[in-house]
Amino acid sequence: MLDIDFNPFPILETERLILRRINSDDAKEILEIRSDDRVMKFLGRPKLNTIDEAKDLIEKIELSLLQQEGISWCITKKQNHTLIGTIGFWRLLKEHYRAEIGYLLHPDFHGQGIMHEAFKPVLEYGFNKMHLHSVEANVYPANVSSKKVLEKNGFIKEAYFKENYFFNGEFTDTAVYSLVMNNAHLVVKK
Repeated sequence: MLDIDFNPFPILETERLILRRINSDDAKEILEIRSDDRVMKFLGRPKLNTIDEAKDLIEKIELSLLQQEGISWCITKKQNHTLIGTIGFWRLLKEHYRAEIGYLLHPDFHGQGIMHEAFKPVLEYGFNKMHLHSVEANVYPANVSSKKVLEKNGFIKEAYFKENYFFNGEFTDTAVYSLVMNNAHLVVKK
């Protein structure tokens, strides 16, 4: 079973990005992203409506971190430390050495390779520091951009579930992608 310790919190860096701990100062940006229809149409969660709801979400992210149940990073550009997205392992299956990755990016930053760039250090951390064996991602089949990011990072489609998720009065399909450590060497330094 995985024995994880996120203390001290790992700050990750790429050529253009800094991935840091999410904090209450990020509530405005979290609200902006989590209330945007372009983002939320693929999330399967209710939109946030108030700054208090954003702060509550940040508290849940922090509690998950403190309880060693998940870790999420704020994605920022190096020249401006304002949150433009999030990425992290939000569901850990410690007994199976597996985690589910989740990620969001403000639509103003789509198409710039930012999420692809953020994936690399997060996957390196997951495989090399957390000692994960596999990482999965559940996506709406219509979310072409998300599927491209996953495939570009070595993930393969593992399953397709018909109408397995119920949200907002309707059933939707889910595509499950995964990256197994044996194949991770293609995208992650060991």
